[in-house]
Amino acid sequence: MATAVVIESLTKSYGAGPSRITAIDQVSLSFPAGSFTAVMGPSGSGKSTLLQCAAGLDRPDSGKVAVGGTELSGLSETALTRLRRDRVGFVFQSFNLMPSLTAAQNVELPLRLAGRKADPKAIRAALAAVALADRTGHRPSELSGGQQQRVAIARALVTTPQVLFADEPTGALDTRTSRDVLRLLSGMVTEQQQTIIMVTHDPMAAAYADRVIFLADGRIADTLERPTAEAVAAHMTRLEVSADDPASLAC
Repeated sequence: MATAVVIESLTKSYGAGPSRITAIDQVSLSFPAGSFTAVMGPSGSGKSTLLQCAAGLDRPDSGKVAVGGTELSGLSETALTRLRRDRVGFVFQSFNLMPSLTAAQNVELPLRLAGRKADPKAIRAALAAVALADRTGHRPSELSGGQQQRVAIARALVTTPQVLFADEPTGALDTRTSRDVLRLLSGMVTEQQQTIIMVTHDPMAAAYADRVIFLADGRIADTLERPTAEAVAAHMTRLEVSADDPASLAC
């Protein structure tokens, strides 16, 4: 199976001297193409930092990240920006839509910023893929939160990225709408072989993934294949307890 993202001995710290914090500590991971991986961990475990380094949004102190076989550390800022623009998609908790633009114009925006001519058929197809074919002319204020997130997903996918990075994509949504968005993401993996790496705090959201990576103190604490919400919740409870009482790991 082809590999979409490879991380080797990744380390990332913030601050200096006594206040220095190691957010990611010698982490190595690989993400197969066409897979859906959730990344979880207690607050401060390093999950968002891992996502940002893997996506090329932040540079690590040491280690390697490769996306689609291209190592990021050797790229100039211009080349890194081009790679993020052309080969990586992003979805965040805040939808980050332009309020003055319609759904179609928001989806079209990454292509315009890249200097690429937008095919109206491709824009309509992207919105149809997220069940918004009848909302192309609506502005964000005229859409529900779930619809706005689906526009954000269509915008992320319109450039046909090799990897879609999602940081708490359902964090601002209610339970029913969250499930709709997660089913949409899961369907893109199974039907279109899209690779998705998602940071979440929600066991129900993680259960839609093929695999869950658990972080604690910047390191991989555990991995769970074919997760259920109950199993994910149990793993998270153990990690949170051990974070408060390290001696509990020996129990």
